[in-house]
Amino acid sequence: MRYLFEQYAFDTDLRELHRGADLVSVAPQVFDLLGYLISNRERVVSKDDLIKAVWNGRVVSDEALTTRLNVARSVIGDSGEEQRLIKTLPRRGFRFVGQVREAQRSTGTEVADDPMEPPKSALALPAKPSIAVLPFQNLSADPEQEYFADGVVEDITMALSRFRWLFVIARNSSFTYKGRPVDVKQVGRELGVRYVLEGSVRKAGNRIRIAGQLIDAETGAHLWADHFDGALKDVFNLQDQVTMSVVGLITPKLEQAEIERARQKPTDKLDSYDFYLRGMALATKRKTLPEAREFFKKAFERDPEYAAAYAMAAWTLLTQQVTSGLPLAATMRAEAIQFAHLGARSANADAFTLARCGHALTYFEHEYDRGLSMVEQAVALNPNLAVAWYSRGWVTLMCGDAERAIESFDRMIRLSPLDPQRISAWLGTSWAQFCLERFEEGRASATRAIQVSADANTLGAYIANSVYAGHAAEARQAAGRLLKLQPDFRASLGREVLPARSSALRELIVAAFRTAGLPD
Repeated sequence: MRYLFEQYAFDTDLRELHRGADLVSVAPQVFDLLGYLISNRERVVSKDDLIKAVWNGRVVSDEALTTRLNVARSVIGDSGEEQRLIKTLPRRGFRFVGQVREAQRSTGTEVADDPMEPPKSALALPAKPSIAVLPFQNLSADPEQEYFADGVVEDITMALSRFRWLFVIARNSSFTYKGRPVDVKQVGRELGVRYVLEGSVRKAGNRIRIAGQLIDAETGAHLWADHFDGALKDVFNLQDQVTMSVVGLITPKLEQAEIERARQKPTDKLDSYDFYLRGMALATKRKTLPEAREFFKKAFERDPEYAAAYAMAAWTLLTQQVTSGLPLAATMRAEAIQFAHLGARSANADAFTLARCGHALTYFEHEYDRGLSMVEQAVALNPNLAVAWYSRGWVTLMCGDAERAIESFDRMIRLSPLDPQRISAWLGTSWAQFCLERFEEGRASATRAIQVSADANTLGAYIANSVYAGHAAEARQAAGRLLKLQPDFRASLGREVLPARSSALRELIVAAFRTAGLPD
């Protein structure tokens, strides 16, 4: 029997391990250990199982077993730290978790990469990040799961294609690899992509598990891996959940990988996209916002139609005002509005730009109806874009629809659970609960945000909710803390903290700040 995985062919009859066309030297005991793990890959193998099969039941120390396992990993390009193929499950045993295809041994020199097929020329990489979603392997005996696995891949491919900054290989091309062992570096060359997403589907009783991993096709490095479990009876809902989760989790990884590439590029080689990426790397911290804005300006100076660069330039000014707790100078506010208008003009069907620009226009220029239309268009264009739901949350909140705001913030956090902007989403939820007069819940949401970042905004939401919930002492204490952080803060700035369409709501916030002892 021959087992094919990644670029390896493991031949139990010839007792040979090939990597591509090369024969890999393997000690007999290590070969037996590998063979046992691969042939029993459907289950967890205990230490006793291995000792009985490989050492014929002789007494073997834990150190000797660990040594052999490490050698087995090394001959197939794995390691104890990575455990990509051979996984140690504490207190349970070991398991071969790589995707394996079984094949009868041929008389030729066939290996996993099929060297008899003439090599295909490498395609040039697109200017923007590129990805191929390969067919997921069906690890179940049930052939019906093949259709489910294909459906997951189709949904993920379609969802990724909605990100305009991504180049996504169409299903028809990626599915030419179905049923074939693949080398991701070869896939990257043949399809002209920088990243590859692969995965598997396994049915166990009434449960189903979907696993996926994102790989840099140039280096072979694993950027992300995760799995999702669900009930088979709810299989179509599970398919939607997996799609949403995978796309929400891997797109930040892709963006971060691209940012790292731009950082390593010589400054005299930067183009508009590189300047944009360098700006994105700096746009998450308050003290580097002005520097980030300069990079975005350089990006759209080189490409006057670079809508996302305009949007992010406006966004840095919005974030600067929000995090400081004080209004920007009139000239800076005007600049933010100008950038947002320019971005909106060039946005076309770019969900990211529409969301950011709609948010900025609502916040700075109080264009409530236009802003709402833009963020609604953004979530319709790309329902898997966390940024779109985040901006929809704030815009619907400013427009007076608090329930919709909470729904949007919840969706944003579900899509991107580790996003730094989740703190702002908790803050928005706190203000939405304030609008709904659910003050105790609002205090709890604000407290959650304060525990990560105490500033004028998070403390302001806590103060307003605390006053109307009847916690005057806690509100005054928080007001004192706010003034230590921002001595120039005044109660009248409550109108700017949440620039809502409702003037009555803004006055309620100002009144709460005065009650807590903030000066006029």
